This record gives sequence, structure tokens and C-alpha cells, in this order.
Amino acid sequence: MNFWDMGGYAAYVWPAYGVSALGLGLAVLWTLKAYGAAKARLKALEERKT
Repeated sequence: MNFWDMGGYAAYVWPAYGVSALGLGLAVLWTLKAYGAAKARLKALEERKT
């Protein structure tokens, strides 16, 4: 099986996989960044409370 033998559609399929993988990776990074910011804000609020 040849991964490039897709009936002429390889030029569309592989970039689509790449864009999808990039999008998922960016979504994970964005989520982790938002989690860190929320965690820092919660810590600041808890410190302010005492």
C-alpha cells in the first residue's frame, strides 16, 4: 500500500491532515494556557480572601 496513491487526491488529503493536527495542537495549547491563567486567578482570589 502506497500512502501517496490516493487517486490524485493526496495533494488535498495530506494538507488537510496537517491543518487538522495543527488545529488540535493549538487547541490543546490554548486550553492549557487558559487553565494556567484560571489557576493563577483562583490562587490570587484565595489569598485575597484570608
